[in-house]
Amino acid sequence: MTAQKEKYWSAEVTAHSNALDLEPGVFDLDDPRQIAQSLKRSAEASTHRKAGPFQSAMSMLNFYINRAGRNLSPERKEVLEAAKDELRKAFGKERM
Repeated sequence: MTAQKEKYWSAEVTAHSNALDLEPGVFDLDDPRQIAQSLKRSAEASTHRKAGPFQSAMSMLNFYINRAGRNLSPERKEVLEAAKDELRKAFGKERM
């Protein structure tokens, strides 16, 4: 594997996850609710995930935020963090 490919292994995981088949551009959407709904659809449709749909969707969102973290603008990170709350709402797991 070349140094360039080793450096960006997380992009490969995001694009070709074994657990979820993500809709193209899901993390580029500007609406947190649309991101959450897309992740929910992907998680519920997946036959490869090892955890429940909510945990799988939240894990993928956290994975993306953590791996892209330092390259995300504050505005982009805010949208993705808001998507976490929308994902909780979508699955009925709102914090009290």
